[in-house]
Amino acid sequence: MAKKEMLKVEGLKQYFPIKGGLMGRTINHVKAVDDISFTIYEGETVSIVGESGCGKSTTGRSILRLEEPTDGSVVFNGEELTTLSKREMRKHRKDLQIIFQDPYASINPRQTVADVLDEAMTIQKILPAKQRRKRIIELLETVGLNEYQADRYPHEFSGGQRQRIGIARALSVNPKLIICDEAVSALDVSIQAQVLNLLEELQEQYQLTYLFISHDLGVVRHISDRVIVMYLGKIVEIGDKHSIFENAKHPYTKALLSAIPVPDPTREKKHIVLTGDVPSPIDPPAGCRFHTRCPFAQDICKKETPVLGTYAAMADGHEAACHFVEEIESGTLQAKEFEETVFG
Repeated sequence: MAKKEMLKVEGLKQYFPIKGGLMGRTINHVKAVDDISFTIYEGETVSIVGESGCGKSTTGRSILRLEEPTDGSVVFNGEELTTLSKREMRKHRKDLQIIFQDPYASINPRQTVADVLDEAMTIQKILPAKQRRKRIIELLETVGLNEYQADRYPHEFSGGQRQRIGIARALSVNPKLIICDEAVSALDVSIQAQVLNLLEELQEQYQLTYLFISHDLGVVRHISDRVIVMYLGKIVEIGDKHSIFENAKHPYTKALLSAIPVPDPTREKKHIVLTGDVPSPIDPPAGCRFHTRCPFAQDICKKETPVLGTYAAMADGHEAACHFVEEIESGTLQAKEFEETVFG
């Protein structure tokens, strides 16, 4: 049975203007997201990972049109979102929801939990007013909170509880796709596990689809079906989680994975050391954007931008954007920098 496409992103760009001079003219742009394409199928969890500033959160916000995309196509359930008016887009808000990184900043501190959930249902006309209180209690119980907490204010809850409120708010309008923007990064590890397990249970219960944005590879490995790796506004590798974590092809992905700590202090591990800093998205390097830090970079990498493609010994759907995937795998192209041996 063929999987149903829920979200298809093609050629998405998000440039932010830089103003300068006496007239406040646009003198340059921050190329936060620069021509990326991917598909999310119904019922799956796709994660976007990468360093801070790579454009992963901006991608999520652009899909929802919280930031108006500069260019590109975003098709949700067969309908192009980027051409809709604000009034038409509002009708789709209940199908596309977001859970923010900081639940306290995204919840009105002057509203009770019941008010927060009621407001979302009122805007989207989910239920008649008389039925909403019952639905609010059901939502709180669904996310592991109690009925008596409905009339409390956000400051009366812990960080984990506030994130549960954020999840309840997203669920209150019966969404189909939820974008989780660093949804557990601000939480303690034990609370992270609880929230991740909750998200998985809710996905099964409500047939939800997730776009999970995170820099924590351990979390991504736990929750994902497929993984997208971004670097400086570009997708450098995409594939199912097993092929990414066990058989990564792009040098940047390999470097990211080598940084994951191993819980065995006696086990030897190769740590790939990247030299230099991430270039500025205002003036990204020509060719492959990773070439300034890549230990395998050649002259062609400085001139030609590699395209996402499938190479030998790669699983179906596993693609990487590198000119020398096969040469690196075969060992015919050696790294310029030495890997560092570390323990744990």
